Amino acid sequence: MGTAGVFEEHRSLLFTIAYEITGTVTDAEDVVQESFLRWSCVDAEAVQNPRAYLAKTVTRQALNSLRAAQRRREDYIGPWLPEPVVTAPDVAENAVLSESLSFAMLVVLETLSPDERAVFVLREVFDFPYAEIAEATDKSLAAVRQIASRAKAHVRARRPRFEVDARRQRAVADRFLTALLGGDMQSLMDVLAPGAVLLSDGGGKVTAARKPVMGADNIVRFLTGIAKTPLPDLRVESSSLNGMPALIIYSGDRVDLVALVESSNEQVTGIYLVRNPDKLGATTEARSFRTLLPHREPFIGEGQ
Repeated sequence: MGTAGVFEEHRSLLFTIAYEITGTVTDAEDVVQESFLRWSCVDAEAVQNPRAYLAKTVTRQALNSLRAAQRRREDYIGPWLPEPVVTAPDVAENAVLSESLSFAMLVVLETLSPDERAVFVLREVFDFPYAEIAEATDKSLAAVRQIASRAKAHVRARRPRFEVDARRQRAVADRFLTALLGGDMQSLMDVLAPGAVLLSDGGGKVTAARKPVMGADNIVRFLTGIAKTPLPDLRVESSSLNGMPALIIYSGDRVDLVALVESSNEQVTGIYLVRNPDKLGATTEARSFRTLLPHREPFIGEGQ
């Protein structure tokens, strides 16, 4: 197998690593392309472990991209949310990958430092050995172990529950969406958890809530206000974004908004609205994340 063939064999793994570290499809694609250019200059036959070598290259490029992006995000208007991506059924079939790609998880990962995020993704999602992570991040083995432990504790504290059953997630989301689209306020209140949170990302380019909307009552008022704003040629499609139930709302042929719905214990606990037009380009074409993952239980559920 030639140099290009080896890279193609690992492309979806590399894109997934880059996406989970950077949080954007655009940056992940740039990282993968840059990594391919670097790989094309390497004697592939001399590389004993192409998967580890390519993961190291992608991780380093993704870290550079994330550090540059974080400086820009300091001036971002309102909540910064990841760029949603349409996911094919292969994501829902793997609980670990489905959880790691979920919007809720990516939002939590935003609270980690770049090194913590990279180490967490490589270790907890892809089960890379500590030695390979150390090489990929230019850290000592002892430092990587400390970073991994700290990042895992941080994530677990902020993401204590995860609804693994995709059918149950969809059922709860359908109840929520039916109530919302039908204007049934009581049913909407019933399906929302009292402590539910809504985050809305317009990036200062379109109208969006600039602070988190907390609690079922406030969310209902916010959503009913949105519903009163007419959109020309409104069209609504059900979809799966980041392995989560979602709606894609069109105004004519243009995607105006995507809404992702997170649930637990038969109630909606999180709603993520993305309106920033720069983040809606990957919502019309499904991606396959055929990554080779070890069989393991979802990491956030450990110890419960």
